[in-house]
Amino acid sequence: MSVFDDRREELEKHEFMMGEARGRLAVTLDVLTDALILVGQHGVYCTSARNPKVPALDLQAVLANINGAKELVSIGDGAVAAGPPGAGEERRAVRATRL
Repeated sequence: MSVFDDRREELEKHEFMMGEARGRLAVTLDVLTDALILVGQHGVYCTSARNPKVPALDLQAVLANINGAKELVSIGDGAVAAGPPGAGEERRAVRATRL
């Protein structure tokens, strides 16, 4: 089953509120957060043999990569919100002419 089928309602809600691109990025962050939660829960039971207070090395790598992906998506969301280069200047010019 596709993620579009699994998260259809959530996608529709976020795309309606934020637009298609930003809505999909928001749902992507939710999916990554869910994955972090699952890996974190697993890390409670799967600890390192050297240091039982930290997750196993493979889980640490998974957590680091998911956190990195979330950071990249967040940066992408900021870029989508800003629009293409110079778009802010055009919006300000249009607003100024309307006043």
